[in-house]
Amino acid sequence: MDKVVIVMPAWNESDNIKRMIAELVDKELPQINAEMHLLVVDNYSKDDTAKIVEEASKTRNNVHIIQQGDKSGLGWAYIAGFKYAVSKLGADAVMEMDADFQHPPRFVKPMVEAYLEGADYVIGSRYIPGGSIPKEWAFFRKFISFAGNLFIRLVLLKPRIHDLTTGFRLTRVKGVLDKMDLDNLMEPGRFAHKVHLLYQAIKNSKKVVEVPLEFASRTQEKSKFNTKEMIATFKVAIILGIKDKIRFIKFGTVGFLGFMVNFIGIRVFRGMGLAETLAWLFATELAIINNYTLNNIWTFKEAKIGGLGKTIFKFLQFNVTSAGALAIQSIFGPLGVRLVGVRFDWLVLAVVVVLMVLPYNYLMYNLVIWKTWKLPWAKKANA
Repeated sequence: MDKVVIVMPAWNESDNIKRMIAELVDKELPQINAEMHLLVVDNYSKDDTAKIVEEASKTRNNVHIIQQGDKSGLGWAYIAGFKYAVSKLGADAVMEMDADFQHPPRFVKPMVEAYLEGADYVIGSRYIPGGSIPKEWAFFRKFISFAGNLFIRLVLLKPRIHDLTTGFRLTRVKGVLDKMDLDNLMEPGRFAHKVHLLYQAIKNSKKVVEVPLEFASRTQEKSKFNTKEMIATFKVAIILGIKDKIRFIKFGTVGFLGFMVNFIGIRVFRGMGLAETLAWLFATELAIINNYTLNNIWTFKEAKIGGLGKTIFKFLQFNVTSAGALAIQSIFGPLGVRLVGVRFDWLVLAVVVVLMVLPYNYLMYNLVIWKTWKLPWAKKANA
């Protein structure tokens, strides 16, 4: 039976934690077909939070408590909790959950069921059918929540995932959590760390599932999310968005240089009296040589091809895979020139390169030449 550990940071939550244990541990967890545990990560609370949990652990073997250590902040609490859940409790999956009932205990069961059905990462989503945010929230807070989430979806290019800022999530340990760099989490002292956790989890997961979550208002105190937290969250999202696409940015830069080589080459070869098709053919080959060289030493430098023999072989392979690009430009280039005229050959080249050649090349470079991508069936074969 799979063991799922709910990691729950708590600081001065004595008004909530006793009721949470009663509702979550005593009522909800026994209904789940998994070995369920609650791990409370305290931060030396000044009230009776630790005492209440310690007393509960004496009569319940699935309730645990640890102190997060010297480093304060929500992210550090989860880091300490995840590590303890895996190394000491032998967790197969971990859950992130608040102690203040914003994540109602009744939603734990469908989250775990999604995991048991094969999901590697389960997100409690407020923005899918069945999910919701509190009706009593002021319009501005609702707008900030929705707009902030939309911003992060756009920056990270994750349109299929509807809620990237939720804090109610389940992560499989094997193949997902165990590949995450918890020690170098961005902004571990702020809520912004959740974006980095999510980014890493999605990157490692083969199957991500969203489960509806009816997000509730805090039963005690006010939300700690403020302008500084929002700015930090946006900053982390932007940094990750750029980092995630840095290879494509480099690829685009090399592609632009290849475009210039191609553009100049067409005019040079045309000026030499070559037929239009041959001019495009030779100019495209020059661009291919340019692209192979710069991509090998810059764009894909972590997978750089070295050695004379291997370099020659890969260059020949590069030309073979580039035959598609060569065919695309040699066919659609002259066709476009016939339609709009020679003086607009730069526009024809730009359209053909951007809409046809670049997507094709990027796919071939990652799958065949530098092999930084693997198809789903290939991942399963190597598993």
